[in-house]
Amino acid sequence: MMASTYDRASEIKKFDDSKIGVKGLIDAGATTIPRIFHHPSHNLPSKTHHPHQLSIPTIDLSLPHPTLVHLIRDASRTWGFFNVTNHGIPQSVLDRSLSAVRSFNELPTETKSKYYSRDTTSDVIFNTNYDLHESEAATWRDTLQVKVGPVPLDPGRLPEVCREGLLTWGAHVAGLGERLMGMLSEGLGVGAERLKGMTCHEGRNLVGHYYPYCPEPDLTMGLVGHTDGGVLTVLLQDHVGGLQVKAPTTDGGDGDGEEVWVDVRPVPGSLVINLGDLMKIISNDEYKCAEHRVLANPYREPRISIAVFFTPGRKGESNLYGPLPELISPDKPALYREFTMTEFFKAFYSKGLESNIMVRHFGSRNDL
Repeated sequence: MMASTYDRASEIKKFDDSKIGVKGLIDAGATTIPRIFHHPSHNLPSKTHHPHQLSIPTIDLSLPHPTLVHLIRDASRTWGFFNVTNHGIPQSVLDRSLSAVRSFNELPTETKSKYYSRDTTSDVIFNTNYDLHESEAATWRDTLQVKVGPVPLDPGRLPEVCREGLLTWGAHVAGLGERLMGMLSEGLGVGAERLKGMTCHEGRNLVGHYYPYCPEPDLTMGLVGHTDGGVLTVLLQDHVGGLQVKAPTTDGGDGDGEEVWVDVRPVPGSLVINLGDLMKIISNDEYKCAEHRVLANPYREPRISIAVFFTPGRKGESNLYGPLPELISPDKPALYREFTMTEFFKAFYSKGLESNIMVRHFGSRNDL
């Protein structure tokens, strides 16, 4: 039998050096996907599986404040994922934000390639998969990443075609994120200003994902199952769909049943809110961070989403993060150790996209 001549590392480097992204492959007429995008069966949806008919909670932010605190607390404890409506961001801003991501990704390759980079210290980065060289298999999406806080971005760093849409979106989401964190703090019983005092709303990373048509969607993923690393994520998705979250079902008894993948169906005008590993750690497991994924796009039109990831803005070596002392007791000791944000980001970027990366890394128990 002839030995395989496939050299994965070489193929990844070749693709990465081309700086064309997966859209560039489609533009070049690809009818199959390169082997580096082929996923093992355990990453892929079962061909006989039908998504469960459960739905994530939807919370109307125009409800009275005490009601909102109760609803957000319950959704965060049981799902870690929920929709919000009447959030105060105009539909015109939502539309321009999605259009901005689309417009950037549909620029000529020679224009986009100027932003293609793997330098995580840069404030504007375009690439395919931030973990391309660490992951088990590449996923079928391109991403524009923009750091918008705590240090304001120089608008000139963004191409004009997407500048206004992205910066307007980032400004609106900053206020919404701060409001949500206040209610999440109240839900923990630690006062509305607790998370704000830790600067959890200040670090903001804006990420626009572009999922082109995939000619072999059964072989790859748009995003593999993972949890977000930060405190809170605010996500806007278009109408195409493909986002799924893993949720437990009841087994008819007193315990939980198996975990199933649930479609997060696009709701016009709504935003998806999900909690990350840092919120789970800070809350000492009072709140949940849910595994989620995106299926490869089988449609001829692209799927577009745009998110803002919130992390603490205070990153000094004397600034430690871990379970809130108010949530630690003899009956519930700290489940995680303290760490700096420097240590946090070093661990995050050294690993591929996975579930509960930070939870496992900073857990104080061996069974986490």
